[in-house]
Amino acid sequence: MRVIHVAPTPFGEAGLFGGGERYPLELARALAAHVDCELVSFGRKARIEHEPGGLRHRILPALGWLGGHPAHPLAPGLWPVLAHADVVHTHHMRSLPSRMAAVLCRAQRQKIVVTDHGLQGSTWGGLLPRLFDLFLTVSAYSARELGAPLARTRVIYGGADTLRYMPDPVQDRRGVLFVGRLTPHKGVDRLLQALPPGAHLRVVGSSGHDRRPPECEYPSLLRRLACDRDVQFLGALADAELPLAYRSAVVLAMSSVERTCYGRTMRVSELLGLAALEAMASGTPVVASRVGGLVEIIQDGQTGFLVPPGDVEALHDRLDAILRNPALARRLGANARDLVLERYTWAGVAERCLEAYSSLTAGGRAGRPIGR
Repeated sequence: MRVIHVAPTPFGEAGLFGGGERYPLELARALAAHVDCELVSFGRKARIEHEPGGLRHRILPALGWLGGHPAHPLAPGLWPVLAHADVVHTHHMRSLPSRMAAVLCRAQRQKIVVTDHGLQGSTWGGLLPRLFDLFLTVSAYSARELGAPLARTRVIYGGADTLRYMPDPVQDRRGVLFVGRLTPHKGVDRLLQALPPGAHLRVVGSSGHDRRPPECEYPSLLRRLACDRDVQFLGALADAELPLAYRSAVVLAMSSVERTCYGRTMRVSELLGLAALEAMASGTPVVASRVGGLVEIIQDGQTGFLVPPGDVEALHDRLDAILRNPALARRLGANARDLVLERYTWAGVAERCLEAYSSLTAGGRAGRPIGR
């Protein structure tokens, strides 16, 4: 079986450091152990990279980006690459490459599936979703938010590399960690306000791609809020540095909000939360807002705590409880690691994907729904 994944933006310095970019890369890597798999994304120059695990990563040159948005590269070279795939798997349904692939595959009667990561935009009056054979969603919340047809939906979740992300019993742990883009809906401003006195906070992540004020000024706001607190802004860490960041923290905070500090209401919140899974694999408990897909992967009181979104006092109290009680932190962290090993490995996600692909290539649009 030949599978081609299409992601509008590569993960890393040449693209973006986000969960929606990391997810296609990690999933394609896991699938490459079982099938002929290629990940196609877009940039200014063409190149092909071959990874040791078997994955081919192809960068197609873009003529430009529609509206200047990183999720909308215009690349006429996409069709020849897709022509001989048994299954095309796109990411970000509303991205321009996903739209192009959907039209091309439907015209050529190729099988096409999609995993959405929250990008907003038009669905062409409801036509776009009808072009896909299957929706492989990262959470049940994502499936509901997308309005995916029940009979053509599989919830495959996401995973963590449990060899890269694992606890180190001799590693000293300190303070609170945040991993994510510095964009208002991540609620880092609330986290800074909630930080217990004397607690250390490391903020890992690049600025968001908010281009308009006041949202574009959010990173500057965070630095002002942090000026009298023990906070480090580390920027986007290299992949090799992330595992140490997770296993050297006492707790990971995911403070996403439904209403930003600028008064903007977020219609779509966290669809999953890869950072939560990576922290959990590292034996690090998570305190997260009770939003989106986070409620599906974090067991409140067992692997971490869930708090009302935007509730600074509740976030403070849960962080403080873990920071002050090493035994509690160890228990929650051990439970979190066990849960990831049981349910949220990339190998498991790949297996669920392969089952879905097989239901298509064996004939028909879809077989029995899984994960719903």
